[in-house]
Formats: sequence, C-alpha cells, structure tokens
Amino acid sequence: MGFYDFTIPSIGVPRIESPIVLSKKSGDLIANYVSEDDYIIYDVKVRPGETITYQRENLIEKAGPREQIYFDPSKVHAAIVTCGGLCPGLNDVIRAVVMTLWYHYGVRKISGIRFGFRGLIPEYKYPAMELNPDVVTNIHRIGGSILGSSRGGGNRITEIVDSIERMNLSMLFTIGGDGTQKGALNIAEEIIKRGLKTVVVGIPKTIDNDLSFVQKSFGFETAVSKAVEAVSGAHVEAHDAVNGIGIVKVMGRESGFIAVHTALGTNDVNYVLIPEIPFMLEGESGLLMELKKRLARRNHALIVVAEGAGQELFSESALGVDASGNKKLGDIGLFLRERISAFFKKEGLEINLKYIDPSYIIRSTPANPSDSIYCNRLGNNAVHAAMAGKTKMLVSLINNTFVHIPIALAVQKRNRVDPESSLWRDVVQATGQPALFR
Repeated sequence: MGFYDFTIPSIGVPRIESPIVLSKKSGDLIANYVSEDDYIIYDVKVRPGETITYQRENLIEKAGPREQIYFDPSKVHAAIVTCGGLCPGLNDVIRAVVMTLWYHYGVRKISGIRFGFRGLIPEYKYPAMELNPDVVTNIHRIGGSILGSSRGGGNRITEIVDSIERMNLSMLFTIGGDGTQKGALNIAEEIIKRGLKTVVVGIPKTIDNDLSFVQKSFGFETAVSKAVEAVSGAHVEAHDAVNGIGIVKVMGRESGFIAVHTALGTNDVNYVLIPEIPFMLEGESGLLMELKKRLARRNHALIVVAEGAGQELFSESALGVDASGNKKLGDIGLFLRERISAFFKKEGLEINLKYIDPSYIIRSTPANPSDSIYCNRLGNNAVHAAMAGKTKMLVSLINNTFVHIPIALAVQKRNRVDPESSLWRDVVQATGQPALFR
C-alpha cells in the first residue's frame, strides 16, 4: 500500500461567493458544489480483513466548482499556454477554459500565450492573443493549437515570471506533458517566492499517456483510433503479398501504451515492440528468426513498434537531446526495415515489406468525440480550481473521478507499461508473440 502526499497549496482563503449557482444539498435534482472535504483514495486494492487508516494528506481532492472562490472575476487576468508537441484536443481544452472563464465566472480578460513558454520570454517578441468566445467557438473542429506550440524555454524561470508580473496575471493554465509541467512547477515556486497572487494550474497533455497519477491523458484515444487505421492498411498490404511484412511505427518515447492499445484494438498485429521490454534481433530466439518462422507458417507478419523501442540497439552518444531535454531517439522503424530486409536477402527469401509511420498525421488530427468530451471536462475543472486559488497542481482523472494532483507528484516519474501486468499479458495472448525475444 503506497501512501503519497496529495496536499494542494492555495494562495489564500476563498471568501468570495461563486457566481455559479449550484445546490448545497442532495436530492433536489440540482448539481452540487464540491466541498473541500470531498476526497477519494488513490489505491483501491484491498485484502479481506485489512484495515487502512488515511491521513488528510493521503486523500485526493475532488475537482469541481467551489461555493467560495478566491479571485474576484472582474479583476482576473487569465492566460493559457500550450507547450511541447502537438496533440489531438489542444484546441478543445483552450475552448473549454475560455468558455468557462467567460460564461460561468464572468472573466473578461483572457490572453493566449503564443508558441509555448517562448511567448513569455521577451526576446522572442511573440505578442499575446486576446481570447474570447468569438475567437474560440469553432476551434475544436481543427487540429493543432491556435496558440502555436514549441519545445524549450521552460527553464528560463526568472524571465517568465517577470513577464507574468508585468502582465499582472492572476492565473496561468499550462497545457502540456512532463517537461511542460516541470517548468510550470518551477514557475509556480518562483511566483510564491516573490509573493505574487498568481496561480499555476496544469492540464496534462501527453499523447503517450505516460504522466503519473493521470489515468488517461487527452488525445490518447484519438491517437489509438488513428493508429488502428494505419495498422489495418498495413495488414492488408502484408496479407495480400507473398511473404508480406508490415511495420507500423507509432508514438511512445518511453511508454508503449499507444502500441499496446493499437494492437488490442485491431487483433491483426503479430508482434508489438515497446520501450519497456528490450528485444534481440539475432539468434534463434531473436525477432528476425521469429519472423522467418512466422512467414513459413502464415505467409505474412505485422509489427507495431513504439518509437522508443529498441533504443539499446543504437549508440546513445551519437543522439544527444532535444530542446525539451528529452533524449533524441534513433529511428527504430527505419532500422527494423533495413535489418529485416538485409536478413531475408541473406537468407535468399523473397519478402514484400511495407513501412508506415503515421506519427505526425496522428498528432495533428482533431480530437475524436470521446477525447473532445474529456478535454472539455478537464478545461472546466481547471478553471474551477484556479478560481478557488489552488496552485502547483494539475487536473487529473483517477478512479474515474476528476481530481486535483500536485504537479510535483505527476512529474516524479513516467508511467510505463508493466511487463508483468494483465495489460501486457493480454497483448502477448492476442498476438501470439513470445513473451521475450531473448
């Protein structure tokens, strides 16, 4: 049983009556405010006869509108920033934040920060974008971010907080993944150090679904649905050729969730390669020999590989890091294509190999209805938290409940596929692949 400190800081005591009119009691068919005493537990596993005592800090705050808020809506200046790579649903979240601020709280000053944290650094000279319902009404129908996005800049804390101070921001909504939220945490700490009355609320965006204490990140379901389309095409190409082999590379730098869910979503995949499980190419138990056996049995094979898989096969020193500080990856898709082609040429066996990389098509597509609903609810709850004065936190979904999670917890480590979990077991059973290529 793991206990964590889920305490959410606040910049002050909420004393202003919320303009959102809800009910204070149950049974009247009117939605209720969320009380500061509404919590859930994180770990739902239990054994017969087990008794667990929870301290306040071990419980997770439920998200939602409070009866008392901290900020006077007429004096609020809110800002929204999207950072890192593109992801389905960014515009949906922006729209939800703007609409909730405008229509439910009466906030009339909302700024969009252009091109990530760079928009808060003077040298880049990116002017802020004025946001209102007219600007965002239809943006959820298109992919990408109307604010633009970029990597890097989140380490220039002093300059960023200087800009926040100059703009007299009351709240900053940071939409991004691990690197973005680490930057947001440092920004929030500098704000507190300076004694500013500005809150920082994160909205977790990682298409890889790899943020800890986040049951599901937005854009993930859309990514899987689009990856399934690519895999279906690759399967037809492989199945209808002599010794056909299809390779589809999907996103997943350190976590193979997209690859895993795509394989389960199609039931056409024969091999799934993910970053969590190293694999061998050569030898009797390696991938290449397994492919040869598969072609002899079935005349076709389909491989789904996450972009971060097989990195142990590359020279790490030659790759370096990107602007966000992430390790640059070797292109495992092209690597497999070349090695598989060379192997079968040496074996004197004709193959028809097709390689598909749909990564950027997936990233830039609009959110599907399920993700769009999720984005809307994340954005709404982020605004409720900010108006109540909560900071250094992000909105999450845990045990199917919207909650507040300290950013520090969410960025401690990446969420990864557990090779000993039921999820990976189901993948191995669905594909028929060996548990390990060793």
